[in-house]
Amino acid sequence: MTKPKSGDITKQLEEGLRKRKPKKYVLHLYVAGLSPLSQKAITNIKKLCVENLPGKYELAIQDIYQNPIIAKDGQILAAPTLIKELPLPLRRFVGDMSNTEKLLVGLDLRTKE
Repeated sequence: MTKPKSGDITKQLEEGLRKRKPKKYVLHLYVAGLSPLSQKAITNIKKLCVENLPGKYELAIQDIYQNPIIAKDGQILAAPTLIKELPLPLRRFVGDMSNTEKLLVGLDLRTKE
């Protein structure tokens, strides 16, 4: 049995990556009413998604004042909180989402320098 050449393996991997569907990000942003902090978080996360995940994200914004049970079920202790459900691993971010660099690293869209 002959061993495959490393160039062949690289070619196969590259072809497989091209055929693979892009990751879809599933994000949930929990806010507390229309407070300035909540509005800022909504604006910041929408901007981040449009600029860095065009067509590859689902963003659900939920108000814990309107539906307090979702806060309990989602184990939300502070608002605003962003939860990245997919792709795994699950990650949580708390605050106004203004630290774009930290979010990009946490969402695995950029490597930590």
